[in-house]
Amino acid sequence: MKCVSLVLTLAVAAGLSAQVASAQTLKTVKDRGMLSCGVGPGLPGFSSPDDKGNWTGLDVDVCRGIAAAIFNDPTKVKFVPLSAKDRFTALQSGEIDLLSRNTTWTLSRDTSLGANFTGVTYYDGQGFIVKKSLKVNSALELNSASVCVQTGTTTEQNLADYFKGNNMKYEVIAFGTADEAVKAYESGRCDVFTTDVSGLYAERLKLANPADHAVLPEVISKEPLGPMVRHGDDQWFDIVKWTLFAMVNAEELGITQKNADEMAKSDKPEMKRAVGTDGNFGEQLGLTKDWLLRIVKAVGNYGESFDRNVGAGSKLNISRGLNNLWNKGGIQFAPPIR
Repeated sequence: MKCVSLVLTLAVAAGLSAQVASAQTLKTVKDRGMLSCGVGPGLPGFSSPDDKGNWTGLDVDVCRGIAAAIFNDPTKVKFVPLSAKDRFTALQSGEIDLLSRNTTWTLSRDTSLGANFTGVTYYDGQGFIVKKSLKVNSALELNSASVCVQTGTTTEQNLADYFKGNNMKYEVIAFGTADEAVKAYESGRCDVFTTDVSGLYAERLKLANPADHAVLPEVISKEPLGPMVRHGDDQWFDIVKWTLFAMVNAEELGITQKNADEMAKSDKPEMKRAVGTDGNFGEQLGLTKDWLLRIVKAVGNYGESFDRNVGAGSKLNISRGLNNLWNKGGIQFAPPIR
């Protein structure tokens, strides 16, 4: 019995020490009074500032949702614009609390960077954009093409795999930033520019004559984009992960920015758990009972954020496709709140 008692005591002690260690990032953010969020330096629909420095985008909404859950104030975020080259170092060093920057979830990134992906904000895939004047209708017609790419991304390997797999030759013209690559493409230094399809639609808006350019139909890779946090802080990992899940679950339940207060009065069991009138799910995360309502009131549910930033209500006008809810033909799916 003494051995069992000792084992239990040690287990409890280990559990308590883990809980203390796990609260570090949340405490740091609260003490600072501000969330530090790494984002892209300017990709319309995902993370871009206006001329007054106000940031908007799908990735930005994740950060604002977390700030709303913690502070009940979505403005308590410091946005740190990061290049593809610098994004992981900023997370590893502690300069930012999370990275929410159109970053592809891969095995190597999940295991070698000291970080964890927390979910998928946008299911994407790599594609190509060309000038309509080239009269190219398929990526399979790009043999011997010169291709502009951004270094430090997954696009280079995907590009190599695609051309090799289709026995085609190509020339890579690489640049340190997406802006440099796009400018080179527009000026005629290369025949085609490649990145995630969502990025192609966003970058096309920046061109002098967007209508002169076409996104080709082929999607040559899987690019699940999502936020990242550092290894070693499970509570923070859960908070970031469940902020995204809250947005997805809210859309499925029909909770919107406009009706959030009304939905809080619902008697439906699933709704009561979500809005915090039944159970202590918010407290289990280290947040308040109304954590989900705070998020939705600040940035809307996932569908509202998608439509406003990249979907039908935006200049990008990208169809939901794979990013629709699982029960509406897509693969966006969040675990239940219970």
